[in-house]
Amino acid sequence: MPLLHLPAPPRLPHFRRAKHAAAWLMWSLAVGVGAISPANADEFDWSIGTYVGKYHDAEPAGALAGRANYAEHYMFAVTGSKTVWRHSEWPIAIELDAMAGQQSGLANLTEVAFAPALRWSGFPWRDVLRTDIRLAPLGVSYTSRVGPMETGPDGRGSRTLNYLFVEAAFSSPRATAHEFFVRLHHRCAIYDLLNNYGANGEDFLSFGYRHKF
Repeated sequence: MPLLHLPAPPRLPHFRRAKHAAAWLMWSLAVGVGAISPANADEFDWSIGTYVGKYHDAEPAGALAGRANYAEHYMFAVTGSKTVWRHSEWPIAIELDAMAGQQSGLANLTEVAFAPALRWSGFPWRDVLRTDIRLAPLGVSYTSRVGPMETGPDGRGSRTLNYLFVEAAFSSPRATAHEFFVRLHHRCAIYDLLNNYGANGEDFLSFGYRHKF
């Protein structure tokens, strides 16, 4: 299959590198949507969506256990994914997931991130409510500045960190192209592997919608 050649994105004003990356991501997704052929549309190999989240101070395990404290800091994000592998018999797939988001509240900054994600859709009640779990433990996240929630005791932090998310997605068995999801969005240093500044990173409890095609 020949490689897809993307046209050059439209000219943009001179912003920070993160905003250029966000614009390129959105342009690439838009071109990718237009390049899908009708023969592949029924397989739902692509998706695009949006989500909103609120910042909390606990890692995903702590949030699931109810130990999170929330702050008045929010994120609005656009996300897209592409299925790159699907098992022929088991309900397992691997997707490439990308996001671009704007944070506001305690600080204003832009984030772009990318990660491969494992999707499991084999729950026994899927004929009543389609329920999928998506897990992305390793990815890359970049922010336009170091936010105040990500600085250690000495005031230092990293703009580039690991990107992790855990997601539960729900759809009607009769309309699986329309999917609502809850996502724990997490940036971290992988237990001080990327830095030892003593900061947890950023975490958002997020709710969103995606359209699969």
